[in-house]
Amino acid sequence: MRGLTLCVLLTLVWPAAAVERVITLAPSLTEIVLELDAGDLLVGVLDGGERPAAAQHVPSVGRLGQLELESLLQLQPDLVLLWPDSISRGQREQLQRFGIDVLVVEPRKLGDLAEQFVDIGQRIGRAEQGRTLQQQFLAGLLALRKQYGRDTPLRVFYQVWDAPLYTLGGQQIISDALTVCGARNVFAELTLPAPQVSVEAVLQANPEVILASSPAQLDTWRIWPGLAAVEREQLWVVPDSGLERPSFQMLGALAKLCEQLSVAR
Repeated sequence: MRGLTLCVLLTLVWPAAAVERVITLAPSLTEIVLELDAGDLLVGVLDGGERPAAAQHVPSVGRLGQLELESLLQLQPDLVLLWPDSISRGQREQLQRFGIDVLVVEPRKLGDLAEQFVDIGQRIGRAEQGRTLQQQFLAGLLALRKQYGRDTPLRVFYQVWDAPLYTLGGQQIISDALTVCGARNVFAELTLPAPQVSVEAVLQANPEVILASSPAQLDTWRIWPGLAAVEREQLWVVPDSGLERPSFQMLGALAKLCEQLSVAR
């Protein structure tokens, strides 16, 4: 009995050994590892856009949607950080069959993202850094809410793509981010992360602001002068693409968006 008690105490006091070899399967996850000051643990990344400078030397294990499983296995990771949509379901099942430790990260709310700084930090031996990031992130969100809150939320259409027309549903983290800026996603009632919508649906929602990734995507709306966003000339390019990568840097990108939306009429 005494031996069992000692064993339990050791389990509680003595933490499990932290991982030493981490592979990230999304750009946002690579950023989080770097933000946790754990770049030395990165042994592989899945490419999908411009890499952070601190990860330029890290071997690639493929591109978004095209994981090179053999390359990943050769790197012998202790932990794989996974964004669900970054690889196919079949490849996720393959990772499980190989017995690789996988942590699935899919924050749908900004509060979820703050919690995941702690979760990932604990898994990779950066618990203190994770708690610090969480506190700083939550404090930053609170400050933005106080500064940019509105009694009547601004109606916003966030355009992901134009042909076909895609937007964001209410369970996507950017939809939650809009609320911080005193805005509301006009398609927040949709449950899919990136649902396809019609032009008619957008016209019916009559957003006061339309956000997109390029001026070309915005120009197509100018043929509808009765649309509130067109009438008020509030067709804007998203000010910082970091808004679409859920990591700590998203806080700075969100601040830029809030400032942009603050001048909306």
